[in-house]
Amino acid sequence: MAIIYVVVENMINDSLNLLAAVIARGAESSASTAAARRLLRHFGSVQELIHASKEEMRTVGKISEKQATALYLTLELGREAYSAPLRTGERFSSSNELYHRYRARFFSARREYFFSLQLNSKNQLIREVLISVGSLNISVVHPREVFSFAVKDSTSALILLHNHPSGDPSPSREDRDCTKRLVHAGKILGIRVLDHIVIGHDNYYSFADASQLDDH
Repeated sequence: MAIIYVVVENMINDSLNLLAAVIARGAESSASTAAARRLLRHFGSVQELIHASKEEMRTVGKISEKQATALYLTLELGREAYSAPLRTGERFSSSNELYHRYRARFFSARREYFFSLQLNSKNQLIREVLISVGSLNISVVHPREVFSFAVKDSTSALILLHNHPSGDPSPSREDRDCTKRLVHAGKILGIRVLDHIVIGHDNYYSFADASQLDDH
């Protein structure tokens, strides 16, 4: 588990040795080291490798189907192990906490996923709803889709979050327009939008932290 965690987070400098050990299933060899070197040379980093398909890993690394499967599943397991989204009844505390708890979910995402975290009057999670799956750089969200679930659950407040597959969390014009529409609709319905968090690879953007909800 420690190896998986480090591979996914890429927090140390011996990515080559770690990848080689995973490819060789625990016993690093010259062949597995060469394969790891090919993968890192092609993808640039372990973080970028996470976005690769199993077939890409097999072809680029020149490794067997079993080795590619082991590597792919190791990265996926690490992503799941590090993902710790809010559970029903847990309280929202800060944008930074949510970023760290949700970002692993989007490590290998090639599309935008737009989620709504529905909260009760104590800011405790009622449930998480996947509102929309978009393209590489846009997720089309309509207030009707967001608030139909919120009204059904007697939601008091919402936290919106979505990812940018490009890795850059800077909000687009569409993100700002979408936030404005949703905040406005929430005011009409009496459901507060507490934040809209855009998740990138190494950082995030919080509309609330940037005081961009007050203007809306």
